[in-house]
Amino acid sequence: MNTAYQTLCARLLAAGVPDARFDAAQLYRFVTGRDPRLDDGPTAAEAARLQTLAARRAAREPLQYLLGEWDFLDFTLKVGPGVLCPRADSEVVCEAAIELLQDQEAPVVLDLCAGTGCLGIGIARSCPGAKVTCVEKSPAAWPYLTANTAGTGVEAVLADISDYQNTLAPDSVDLIVCNPPYLTAGEMENLMPETAREPALALDGGADGLDFYRLLTTGWAAPLRSGGWLVLEIGYAQAEAVLALGRAAGWQNAVCRKDHGGNDRVILLQKP
Repeated sequence: MNTAYQTLCARLLAAGVPDARFDAAQLYRFVTGRDPRLDDGPTAAEAARLQTLAARRAAREPLQYLLGEWDFLDFTLKVGPGVLCPRADSEVVCEAAIELLQDQEAPVVLDLCAGTGCLGIGIARSCPGAKVTCVEKSPAAWPYLTANTAGTGVEAVLADISDYQNTLAPDSVDLIVCNPPYLTAGEMENLMPETAREPALALDGGADGLDFYRLLTTGWAAPLRSGGWLVLEIGYAQAEAVLALGRAAGWQNAVCRKDHGGNDRVILLQKP
């Protein structure tokens, strides 16, 4: 029996780490390159490194930050302190955008609040003719975005979405995708320990969580061509409010799609 792995599992369980056994296995493979179920145990040097990482994970530092990368759809992203961790829920957002672009040969796409660039890169991989630009304002997230977009053909821009639209020509974009900050003030005060380690800039959506949806629905129609789409990730309880904002601002064909867990996750809004 691999006693080192069993001890690691016990330590993470005692610290209240969600999915502690999964995390323990990931850390073990990361340090040793071997499957803990088939391995007799780490070397002394591996054990020392594993202990250091175990202490950090027990302190509830995100597993993604410890590993330095994380999978999204069919590719792997660089990730670390200062950038939002890619989540499986966002894959549904990316897939919805890709579906809307299937019949277009060379669509122009913007990924706003891009973070790691997961949405924009995912679109570019599935739509090779697309011209994709990822926009991010955080200097802390910027190194991850540039590392992830390097060699992909996706352009990275350091800018604030509150005014970046003023630099764009009217009717020049086919689709805008965005996973904006959408947590409410109350949710920001009650974050899981791991989420609290992620940048507040990527999480805080204002008192009611809707600040960025107001900005996007009222201020980002001009760059879109007629018939273009705004694709937004939302929190599980925000569908009704965001759909209402979209309709009030004149967007058409407003619909909500669910993620694989059955929660409301994606809002689609079409410019008339």
